[in-house]
Amino acid sequence: MREAVVSVAGELRMFLRLGRREEPVRVSCDGVSTLVHVVESLGVPRTEIGSLTVNGHRQSLGYLPRGGDIVQVAAVRRPQVAESARFLLDVHLGALARRLRLIGIDAAYDNNAADDDLVTQANEERRVLLTQDRGLLCRRKLWAGAYVLGALPDDQLRDVLDRFAPPLAPWTRCTACNGQLRAVAKPTVESLLEAGTRRTYDEFAQCQACGRVYWRGAHAARLQAIVDRADSARCRGQKRSTGENHVTDDLGLRCDGA
Repeated sequence: MREAVVSVAGELRMFLRLGRREEPVRVSCDGVSTLVHVVESLGVPRTEIGSLTVNGHRQSLGYLPRGGDIVQVAAVRRPQVAESARFLLDVHLGALARRLRLIGIDAAYDNNAADDDLVTQANEERRVLLTQDRGLLCRRKLWAGAYVLGALPDDQLRDVLDRFAPPLAPWTRCTACNGQLRAVAKPTVESLLEAGTRRTYDEFAQCQACGRVYWRGAHAARLQAIVDRADSARCRGQKRSTGENHVTDDLGLRCDGA
């Protein structure tokens, strides 16, 4: 069985086994496995592939590699153009979901969702699935997804904003349920407030989905710091854009076919 040589971009080498991260990898060509399946077999999810080059020419996910091919795998360019700025997070990213909602990003989350349910919801609602589960991102049925870098919520948030540079609208979403917030007069929600809150605050917003009431309380400064950092991270991502990013140029976001 003849072999092809695969070189993976530095940003993607974290997905490879330790012994394969330093040098190009030799892979067998069986005449059946497509290029995307070969790359996935090395550990790189299809959502993280920005482009595939074979012998100096761009190739599709469905290309059948041949012996002697020199393959280069590039990472998704940042900021990545997304058809949808709406996200769905897996069960391990609850803290990230709350941060995304805080800065006004549509972020669906259910801590009881099974993997099959996540794929179905992402497809039906045209949401980008955010996860650190490589197996989920390799599912052919998933329309769009992204691997989230970072172990801490703040690092994860910075990575998502850096990758997608979505528009921000801080303080407009319920951090509990993702519903839209609307400013309300104090008498409207007064019966829902503790006595101390009624005495101290006069400006309120209420979730139109779950009824939760919000105000700028004791944690406002800490939350504002998260918002400020998010705005800075998104601006840095935008500055790197050349204005030439197109969905058709990046293979990573759309996962249909192949």
